[in-house]
Amino acid sequence: MRGLAIAAHGGVEQLHYHTDLPTPEVREPTDVRVRVHAAALNHLDLFVLAGVPGVHLVPPWIAGADAAGTIDRVGAAVAGLSPGDRVIVNPGISDRTCEYCQAGEQSECVRFRLMGEHLGGTFAEYIVLPAANVRRIGPSIAMTDAAAFTLATLTAWRMVVTRARVVAGETVLIRGIGGGVATAALQIARSLGARVWVTSGSDEKLAWAATLGADAGFNHRTGDVGRAVRERTAKRGVDVVIDSVGTATWASSLGALGRGGRLVSCGGTSGPVVETDVRRLFWNQWTIMGSTMGNDREFDAITARLNDGTLRPVVDSVYPLARGREAYERLASGAQRGKIVLQIAEEA
Repeated sequence: MRGLAIAAHGGVEQLHYHTDLPTPEVREPTDVRVRVHAAALNHLDLFVLAGVPGVHLVPPWIAGADAAGTIDRVGAAVAGLSPGDRVIVNPGISDRTCEYCQAGEQSECVRFRLMGEHLGGTFAEYIVLPAANVRRIGPSIAMTDAAAFTLATLTAWRMVVTRARVVAGETVLIRGIGGGVATAALQIARSLGARVWVTSGSDEKLAWAATLGADAGFNHRTGDVGRAVRERTAKRGVDVVIDSVGTATWASSLGALGRGGRLVSCGGTSGPVVETDVRRLFWNQWTIMGSTMGNDREFDAITARLNDGTLRPVVDSVYPLARGREAYERLASGAQRGKIVLQIAEEA
């Protein structure tokens, strides 16, 4: 089996394209095997390559979390899925028995694990995972689009819809436009009738975001975003901030937030440690929320919108699997506008 695997933590020199990896077998009655046609990169893949505290890889460790393909085999207890079905993959694996899973919050599972980080990943010709973690997609959807969809869109949907509860007429500030989650959040917030403002260190990306429907853009390299937002809103601030950047943006994100505002964070691409003046927190009655992936209901919701065309990912570029190092370098450069995809097999 072909795959892109990590030999050891480090840089892209530790990524190796293999042609002789063992093909995984369906061992659990509730599992399915997917023949992967395309897979997509996330910032998570850069973190795993460099090394995540507490995560220990056994080489060759297959990388990747996002994927789309066709069902190849099904376990004896699987119903509603058949070989040949075109599917997308939710890489967040829960045990489905803990109290959080029983309450319908699979991403809060006490044993929640991600493919590519805690489990073998998706950058391979075949993957095996629980049938509960795949959804069927229509024949008109390109596999490269489908592969780029799930992780970023599921994360953004939970942040914007479930956690922040954005409604029409509110103003939402999205940090770091160009990445998958930020771009999906822009599309989702716009679909809810919100005004969407975005930030970037690139004027070109801000102009690109305007073509996707962003109402305003702020260059964080040339000015203080928090101050600029307050000037534009006559000191009121925005209703919601979507932040996946962390250390570098935290202070200005809070500076942009109005009274009673909500800040939702799903990551820390610039660093994990932030500082908050608790006096401003309680005086302004802010709500600060964390968010990770999504549950089954949210997976159903975004899949329905992929199938009806309401939501579609923005794909920056597509690389063959054998050129996976180049794809990683593109992601690490920060130059991408949307998702970077690996083509693994021919279109289904």
